[in-house]
Amino acid sequence: MNSLTDNSLMLQVKAGQVDKMGLLFERYHRALFAFFYHSNGNSTASEDLVQNVFYRMLKYRHTFNGEGEFRTWMYHLARNVLADAAKKNKASLHHQDVADWAEKIAGGPTADASLQRTQEVALLHRAMAKLSADQREVLVLSRFQELKYEQIAQLLDTTVGAVKVRAHRALCQLKDIYLKLENGSKVREL
Repeated sequence: MNSLTDNSLMLQVKAGQVDKMGLLFERYHRALFAFFYHSNGNSTASEDLVQNVFYRMLKYRHTFNGEGEFRTWMYHLARNVLADAAKKNKASLHHQDVADWAEKIAGGPTADASLQRTQEVALLHRAMAKLSADQREVLVLSRFQELKYEQIAQLLDTTVGAVKVRAHRALCQLKDIYLKLENGSKVREL
């Protein structure tokens, strides 16, 4: 079954074989969780949003035509779910400790991770939270979800060049924020 492409699985779901959605869930639930968690910092909300994406995949399966990539279609739905949740919950979401969810985001065991690594991840998460939503989104899609610039351009309805510029600027901004936060924490240690 693993040899089936995402597109062919989704086409089978569209044709009524909804049990195939389980395979797509197994392939993408961690990636979607990470996408949402990097966007909102709330693990409970992120899990709910993942479920909403798969619900919408079933509900709107008739819109999948198989011509584009499944991942692009999936992230289009995910962006809509995130936007709907933001409209619904204008209240600020609380952040849980990154270390509690690092294993789920990474998709593997982190028992051997050092304290410094945990602190660096927490600092990176704080820096990501200080980026604008647009900057955070392009970084999550390109770096964490490993979408190609062409896929992101299609998803954001823009050009590949514009996506590259956005990603570059977002990375520069992230670096500046990270270094300021890092220097601020070193000053507190003294």
